[in-house]
Amino acid sequence: MKKVSKGHHSSLNELNITPLLDLAFVLLVIFIITTPQLSNDLEMNLPSPKKEQPPSPPPKINRLTVQKSGQIMLNDQAIELAALKPTLVAMKASDPETTIVVRGAADVEYQRMISVLDALQQADITKIGLATETTQ
Repeated sequence: MKKVSKGHHSSLNELNITPLLDLAFVLLVIFIITTPQLSNDLEMNLPSPKKEQPPSPPPKINRLTVQKSGQIMLNDQAIELAALKPTLVAMKASDPETTIVVRGAADVEYQRMISVLDALQQADITKIGLATETTQ
């Protein structure tokens, strides 16, 4: 057996601090990981919500029909080929977004349709639709 004297405190000389250091290192790692998420200094310019605009009215669609007899109808009103171009130019001046749908009869003279399309081109109308019918 070992002799222990009362004056000698061997237990105080051999204090084990390894668990204390382990705890300190674990706390240090936890603080290093969580600190960047706590201080987020990123500036962001978020877009503001757009104000809802009322829907625009649908565009007025003008109908240009060339009948079998060669007669030209603009919005259900008869018009001569010579008066078609000035009328189209006036329509384009009043509304730059003039839209016209052209419909030709199945057996209309080919040159008559070309003359109508030329008048549209000379009036600088670019929004043109060609109406067709399906045959069965």
